[in-house]
Amino acid sequence: MSKESKKFEDDPDTTGHVWDGIEEFDNPMPRWWLWTLYLCIIWAIGYTIAYPAWPMINQATTGVLGWSTRADVANEIAAVEEGNAAINAKLASVELTAITSDAELNTYAASAGNAVFKTWCVQCHGAGAAGAKGYPNLLDDDWLWGGDMAAIHTTVTHGIRNEDSDDARYSEMPAFGRDELLEPAEIDQVVNYVMSLSGDAQDVEKVAAGAVVFEDNCSSCHAKDGTGDREQGAPNLADAIWLYGGDYATLTETVSNARYGVMPAWNTRLTEWQIRAVTAYVHQLGGGE
Repeated sequence: MSKESKKFEDDPDTTGHVWDGIEEFDNPMPRWWLWTLYLCIIWAIGYTIAYPAWPMINQATTGVLGWSTRADVANEIAAVEEGNAAINAKLASVELTAITSDAELNTYAASAGNAVFKTWCVQCHGAGAAGAKGYPNLLDDDWLWGGDMAAIHTTVTHGIRNEDSDDARYSEMPAFGRDELLEPAEIDQVVNYVMSLSGDAQDVEKVAAGAVVFEDNCSSCHAKDGTGDREQGAPNLADAIWLYGGDYATLTETVSNARYGVMPAWNTRLTEWQIRAVTAYVHQLGGGE
């Protein structure tokens, strides 16, 4: 049972709240605190009138000052673009091969291309451009369609096997197993032969038969010696560099069901100077020809 609180003559009134016999005095808030609260309320009302604040259906209220962080960023971007307009125009108009011979232009292109690459390309090719399974490594000199400036520019501009550009790079490997173009035994043989071109076959006794299957079905694209054909985007099978993998299981999957990687056409998303910049950047990574 709680005790009744002892009261004194000069005690203020209580709020009526009691906890374990302890009553709460009804003391007024300090004047300085109240004035601070009132000023904060007045300032908040003024802020919501002057600046964007209240969310609406499609956007927030704009405020009487019309201030916008997005507008500030847009103005800063516009200022940078205006400052770089001359060199961007030069980059978009010179011969591709002339970019590397102009020290200032080449340095700018590589720097700007790095920014473009990190914005649009790293999702597939990786931050360091080393690629991943199914996405080419841009650091080596193993190119499906060619690694000189013109070839890289065409690939970036039009992409590969997409429906966005009529000039997209295009090649298609038959699905030899799925479409029953080869018997399982023949696929087994040709996979062993392909493995032997750059390493050890899983079953060396099947290599000779696989060479015949390769000659009849694969050499028209990959060449008789398996070194590929860039005009067709046919990979070199003799250099131990694999886009999807060179082990027996992966090669069997590739021969049986084929591969069909797609790259977007960037000419609908990037300007010509941006395409040339990223071309120059990729070219100078180490694998450019």
